[in-house]
Amino acid sequence: MSQRKCVSYRVLVGMEVHVQLSTKSKMFTGVANASGALRPGQAPPEPNSAVDPVILGLPGVLPVINRRAVEYAIRAGLAMNCRIASFTKWDRKSYYYPDLPKNYQISQYDLPLCGEGVFDLPLEGGGSRPIRIRRAHLEEDAGKLLHEAPGGYPIEHSIVDLNRAGTPLLEIVTEPDLTDGREVAAFGAELQKLVQYLGVSEGQMQMGHMRFEPNINVHITDQDGQVHKTAITEIKNLNSFSVLEKATSYEIARQIREWEQTGSLGRKSTFGWDDSAQATFLQREKEEAHDYRYFPDPDLPPVTVDDAWLERLKGEIGELPAARRARFERMGLPAADAATLASSRAEADFFDQAVAAGGSARRVANLLLAHGRRLANLKATTMDRLGIAPGRVAEIAAMIDANEVSASGAGGLFDRLVESDAPARQIAAELGLIQVSDSGAIDAAIDAVIAANPKPLQDYRAGKQSAIGALVGMVMKSGRGLNPKLVQQRLREKLGG
Repeated sequence: MSQRKCVSYRVLVGMEVHVQLSTKSKMFTGVANASGALRPGQAPPEPNSAVDPVILGLPGVLPVINRRAVEYAIRAGLAMNCRIASFTKWDRKSYYYPDLPKNYQISQYDLPLCGEGVFDLPLEGGGSRPIRIRRAHLEEDAGKLLHEAPGGYPIEHSIVDLNRAGTPLLEIVTEPDLTDGREVAAFGAELQKLVQYLGVSEGQMQMGHMRFEPNINVHITDQDGQVHKTAITEIKNLNSFSVLEKATSYEIARQIREWEQTGSLGRKSTFGWDDSAQATFLQREKEEAHDYRYFPDPDLPPVTVDDAWLERLKGEIGELPAARRARFERMGLPAADAATLASSRAEADFFDQAVAAGGSARRVANLLLAHGRRLANLKATTMDRLGIAPGRVAEIAAMIDANEVSASGAGGLFDRLVESDAPARQIAAELGLIQVSDSGAIDAAIDAVIAANPKPLQDYRAGKQSAIGALVGMVMKSGRGLNPKLVQQRLREKLGG
């Protein structure tokens, strides 16, 4: 038997993404949503404190639909260009697991809220390519198993925490349009930006707000030109972009290696990721839909989405990140700056307001990305909550563009404006940041420096271009607040003469 050899291959990766929605209450009960709305830095509640009879599945209790969760799901669906169902229902997905007390999960099977759509994935070199969305449906999350007791103490047996159970969960399923680990991670990162921008999820990976499950198979072409298709494997519960990339890349290589070594194309299976071994491992063979015994939930009415409701939700979404990013680029921003600002609704709104107040787009963007983000990170808040109005940022931008304040002095001025209501020009004067642009004063300073320092002058006239920098530095030190651009301009004119 000739040795099997992979001559070429094609990778097909579809994604299942679970997004916890940041509603105040859970999916089918009024108990507080202690998981999807939890922010970094907030202490999680005590285990099993965010539960009620509905979560526990006690006899006689009835679920009630969370309208806000439905609206959040529709918002996400509209942003992914999905077809929104005018009629959808709820189904029971039956399976036994310790963190699902009632032994079934309320989900959606054959009539999902959001149908086919397209997500435009930005490409590194510019442009984008479409990733088809198969569906996005609502369901409730399960609880989770803890392998350490609260406080970090080891325990002999795992314990169940039901605080996460019942959290509204939007499951987004793509077609197998992704082709490698880097692209899979990029898709995850862009989807995170989208749900955060829409305000439907905190989207914090470390808090478990998003969990990714790539479904991978490879079409291998051998030395005889025959194509061998490996079985689809699903890697469960990945919650960082770096792990998403590594796990996908490893699984692609594993499938090819297994076929070359054994000829096996594998079986449809579920895998996990072992971070210490940097490898995937088999968990179980994959269940099929009939294993879950889906049937319509008898306790919940179907949801009808009429045109008026849908139009209102479309109006609430506003300009999406991709359109905003393109508009920012047309305003003259570099692609990277436009993408950064457009990824956050709060920052993008702030930028637009500062430009509308009279600031130039490039200058305002530089101020926000350099100093607004620095202060927001320092104060653990968002740019719109720093305490500086967009109009004040426009003032700083205008002063820099008019050469009244240097770009290097903008940081100190920005910091003071956050703390003071005084006019920007007054604060700039108090900080000694107002630049002297009087040509007479600058000429006098230049003449004095040249007279006292003949050596740099000789070097420059002998062709040493770097000497001009030394002369500019001397002039700037000789007088407070001189405009450096004008100093260099006048110095070159004088030396050229």
